[in-house]
Amino acid sequence: MCRHLAYVGAPTNIHRLVVAPPHGLYEQSWQPRAQKYGTVNADGFGVGWYADEDPRPARYRRAVPIWADPSFADVARVTRTRALLAAVRSATAGTTQGEDAAAPYTDGRWLFSHNGRLEAWPHGLGALASTLPPEDLLSLESRCDSALLWALLRRRLADGEPADRAVAAVVAEAAAVSDGRFNLLVTDGETITATAYGDTLFHRTTSDGVFVASEPDADGGWTPVPDHTLVTATRGAVRLHPLTARS
Repeated sequence: MCRHLAYVGAPTNIHRLVVAPPHGLYEQSWQPRAQKYGTVNADGFGVGWYADEDPRPARYRRAVPIWADPSFADVARVTRTRALLAAVRSATAGTTQGEDAAAPYTDGRWLFSHNGRLEAWPHGLGALASTLPPEDLLSLESRCDSALLWALLRRRLADGEPADRAVAAVVAEAAAVSDGRFNLLVTDGETITATAYGDTLFHRTTSDGVFVASEPDADGGWTPVPDHTLVTATRGAVRLHPLTARS
């Protein structure tokens, strides 16, 4: 379900990060090689990026497959960024199909994506949803499992919780009430925080910056992340921490 990619590093254009790499995210929309669940990611896409010194990211999302939007490839060719989060979507059954369900989600300086699904969606998640203030539930961006996970994470980030602790806590909360796959990816344009929990994840460091992605492109240097692992990455370092297994 879905493929996603984050990058933090030297300024470059979006085309070089998303479209140009052989077997990069663009190609993974129709021909993923490491995806465990689903065969195509054609239920929308989105890209969020940070321009110059602006801490708030811009965002471009569509409900169509990424290959069906020729304007995106043209815009990507001339748009530069120092950090990016991009995703192609394979929708969970019973969720919203529109553009509002396509990652990345955003709030302030944050971008978020979820690769996976909550198996209990929607009827088995009342206890999890009840931990949120009513106004958070009423303002969910879309009717889907990813939007619920983002609401849980966004509340913790707004309360000042560090991203690594917040992400780990949301995965633990979700896993306690539902089977599923909880590969989360979040960035503030400086740091990438991600989880491998039920699906594939890889990281790669180059002289230009650091990448975290659902699966590698054709370039070398990618390192697989073990399942049930939290990743924190900056241009200078990638750290892996075990996540507590679901009880």
